[in-house]
Amino acid sequence: MPLNSINKRAKASQKVTIVGAIVDFLLAIFKIIAGVVGNSGALIADGIHSFSDLLSDGIVLYAAKHSAEEADEEHPYGHERFETVATLGLAIILAMVGIGIVITAFDRFNNPSALSHSTLLLSIATLSIFSKEILYWYTLKVAQTYQSTMLKANAWHHRSDALSSVVVIAGIFGSLNGYHSLDSVAAIVVGLMVIYIAWELGTSATKELVDTSIDAEQVKQLKHAIGMISGVNSVHSLRTRKIGSAISADVHVQVDPFLSVSEGHIISVSVERVAKKCLTALSDVTVHIDPEDDETAAPCDHLPERAEALGLLNKALFNNKCDGEIERIQLHYLDGKIHVDFYLPLSCLETDKSGNKILKKLQQTIADLKYFGKIRIYFGSD
Repeated sequence: MPLNSINKRAKASQKVTIVGAIVDFLLAIFKIIAGVVGNSGALIADGIHSFSDLLSDGIVLYAAKHSAEEADEEHPYGHERFETVATLGLAIILAMVGIGIVITAFDRFNNPSALSHSTLLLSIATLSIFSKEILYWYTLKVAQTYQSTMLKANAWHHRSDALSSVVVIAGIFGSLNGYHSLDSVAAIVVGLMVIYIAWELGTSATKELVDTSIDAEQVKQLKHAIGMISGVNSVHSLRTRKIGSAISADVHVQVDPFLSVSEGHIISVSVERVAKKCLTALSDVTVHIDPEDDETAAPCDHLPERAEALGLLNKALFNNKCDGEIERIQLHYLDGKIHVDFYLPLSCLETDKSGNKILKKLQQTIADLKYFGKIRIYFGSD
């Protein structure tokens, strides 16, 4: 993602979070004061929920600032997973808050008491519903614009507060009509809602931290798009993972085993371009060019590397007194063998030996070598 876009995203995230923090602070104060005055455990629990919103806003602000930083020596892949860690931290806080609300509500359930100042209680709860619902849509819009999982989580945190206020109103109405324990029941429902949201956020963040793949349909689309590129024979070992709001991928593409290195490189550039076009959130693609399907072909890791292989070839050629001045030798490591291309000057054909005779002599020479397979010869001039 371009630096300008990252900075713009960070500023938008910080702005929406600051607005949310101010609203959360005011609502938390109003709810707790009104809950204490009106003896409503449900509204007090809702106020604590709003304070947890305020704490989460602080985490989001911290993460939004640091996730926008450029990659450095310690974080070569960038800082976008600050968002993921922040989301997990937010989930843990929510779970603790939810458990605390439920425990307190059960205590009040066993000792219910009448409410007072009903107008104040209902007004504060209604104010919370409208203000938090507005914050939800505002935060969600920014989250969708910049593809931020962290902001989306915070948006749902606002929505959970709005929904919990609806439950609080129902509990207050029930208590005012003589069912005093309904206020505690409402507080328990609020606590369970908070725990459920914590579970959803924590599960999502944990999956990302353990490099869970992106949606299967997206993987299918990406594999199809890469497979349509000219020069790509097949696609395998496609792996994806999320890094904050971005996606990272690595893929093996099989090409003609006798392509030049430069043409293979061009194909890899095309794969990267097409992949990023297919998935707009894709920020990093590692392309591995394969001359054969390395998931099924015989391994080549036991074969001697070029320097040693050339030493074996040159020794055999010298011992067998092979005619012709070999200008270049090209090695192909395929299916557990080293296949060899010999490049000879056209002058070799001016003697009484034909190309077939030269090929036969070279084949006889290579046949006795352990690691080598087929050979081909090419004649040409500079």
